[in-house]
Order: sequence, then structure tokens, then C-alpha cells
Amino acid sequence: MKLALYLPNFRDEVTVKELEDLTALAEDLDYDSVWTLDRVFVPERSDRAEMDYPFGMMEGLPNGLPVISRGKWFQGYPLLPWLAAKTTKIRFGMSITNTPFRGSAVLATELATIDHLSGGRLNVGVGSGWMPEEFAASGVADLFPRRHGHVRETLEIMNGIWNNELFEYKGEFADIELGGFGHKPLQENLPIYFSGLKDPKRSAKRIAKYGLNGWIGIQDSPADIKRWKGEMERELNELGKGFPEDFQMCSMIWTVITDEPLDQTDNGKVTNLLAGTAQQIEDRLKAYKEAGMTMPLLWPPFRDVPTSKTMDDMKRLTEEIMPKVNAS
Repeated sequence: MKLALYLPNFRDEVTVKELEDLTALAEDLDYDSVWTLDRVFVPERSDRAEMDYPFGMMEGLPNGLPVISRGKWFQGYPLLPWLAAKTTKIRFGMSITNTPFRGSAVLATELATIDHLSGGRLNVGVGSGWMPEEFAASGVADLFPRRHGHVRETLEIMNGIWNNELFEYKGEFADIELGGFGHKPLQENLPIYFSGLKDPKRSAKRIAKYGLNGWIGIQDSPADIKRWKGEMERELNELGKGFPEDFQMCSMIWTVITDEPLDQTDNGKVTNLLAGTAQQIEDRLKAYKEAGMTMPLLWPPFRDVPTSKTMDDMKRLTEEIMPKVNAS
């Protein structure tokens, strides 16, 4: 099992220096990758829990984001070339890029450029988004009902641009006449991770059709990971496919090591999955490993936990906990 860090660029308040320090430590500790979050907008009514949907459309959470509308956070996409310049060996990506917020061809060419800037260390995460208020704020309110189709079309356009000298495409969202788009990604097969949080069948179809390299969920328990992996595997088998080689099964999970034990009773997405004592986290990671998870994305809490504490936790996870997990 590998470790990845989900950078807390979306929280009530964060500084560039904190993100820089966390990234440097992740690289020093040989983490596999660091990831940013794609967040453009927090409506003021989120503070009153009056949004259309709860965070990530996850059941059991209030209809409001965990970050205040007056918060001071950073958008995740511009951090990608910055991460490339600040590091030398760790991989990086954004989990998850909401494709409807960006023109598919523009996104494809920008990602190819960033892959060159990093020396071939970029991961690409794609998903549909879930927040109609953010679609409206981004000027694409009309795409919300059609967002899953936009992801599909973006995957086709990215693959077409990256694998052909000249490319043309006529779809629902883009009309591209035959032409070229400059440099291909430095990596021959740029890794693409898909986030589909509701429908294993849709996820399996995307993985099978486009040869995707990973799946990323949010706050999944070991039982969730086992169920998702099993259902996707069944769907893939029906399509005459299997998981691609070195497929990464991941989830973004709120993580903090505590002095006192926390209640680990299953309470859906709000369960303390990787929040608890070192022993509780060790036990949970062993369960994730057995369930088929290959890489948790460790997600610092949105507030009340200073960056210095997260850095201490990262060191303990690497030095004390993971050797026991990987030996199990």
C-alpha cells in the first residue's frame, strides 16, 4: 500500500507556505503523490446549510460545505504547475478535475504542457462535479444536467489529442475541425483516475472503454472499497475486460492521529475512518489493504488541526504505522 497526500488547499484558511511545507515533507517521506482539490466557489447560504445538496452529495452530511464562504482557500488547478516546479520526484494531480468547468481541448493541451514541466510526473483525475451552485458561478449552469456526458466527451478528446498528430471531433459539447494541438504529454500513457461516486456500472464502463488507471472515492470504509471493487470487477468481466495492470484503488479520507481512541462505529460517510489513535489507524489501514485499496489519499481536517500537527502525523504514518501495515 502506498500513501498519497490530499493537500488542504480548500479549508477555512491556508497559506502557500503551508502547502509548500506539506508538499516538501510528502516528497521527503517518499509519498507516491500529492493531490489538490478543485473548488471554485462557496455560496453564502452554505454557511446556513441551505445548499441544494450536501458536500459531495454524500448522505448524512448537512447541505453545506465544510469551509465557510468567507474562507481563504486556493483553487487547485493553478497549483499543478507550481507543484511541478517545487518538486523533483513525487507525482501530483487534482482530485478531481470537474471537466464541465473547462473546455476539453484546452484542458488536454494544458495538462500535456504541465506533464512536460514536471518531467512526466502528472496524474489526471476527472469527474463530473456535484454542486449546481458552482456550475452557475462558473458560467456553465446548463451543463449540470449533462455533466456525466461532458466527462465522457472530455476523456475521448483528451485521448484523441494525446494520441494523434492531427485530431478532429464532433460531439455534444465540442466541434473540433481537423488540426494539431502541439506537444503530446511526456508520459506515453498519462495516468487517468476516474471519480464516480454513485454508479459502479458507469465507473466500470469508463475504465474499460478508456483504459483508465485508477478510481478515487471519498470517505469510503473498507466495506465500501470491497463492494465498489467487486461491483466494478463484475461489470468489467461482463464487458470482457479486467482491471488494467497496476490499477490504483483510492479514496480521499479525513485523517488525524489522536491521543485518545475515537468511536469507530460505522456511521456512513461521517465515520472516523482514519481519525483515531495510531493503533486504530493501523488496524483500519490493514482492513483497507485486505479490501483492495492500494493508495489512501490522506486528507487533513478542514479546520482545528494545524499544519504542524498534520506534518507530525505524516511522519508517524510513514515511520511507525505503514511498516506494520505492509508487513501484514
